[in-house]
Amino acid sequence: MRKEYDFTDARPGRFSELGRQQITIRLGSNTLAYFKELAEDVGIPYQTLINLYLTDCAKRKKTLEFREG
Repeated sequence: MRKEYDFTDARPGRFSELGRQQITIRLGSNTLAYFKELAEDVGIPYQTLINLYLTDCAKRKKTLEFREG
């Protein structure tokens, strides 16, 4: 590891250009398995698939009817 690094020609990474933010989220194991299997079927990473699904929900302003019990 170097003692100093030169960042004068540095550029933002590709994720910063997309406006993405890294988070931690807890998903049910069955939910995660579903998205992993679906992602494998369509040939994209499961995180990308989950992001595409949530983006679609947000664009459509989809709401969830939730009842406890």
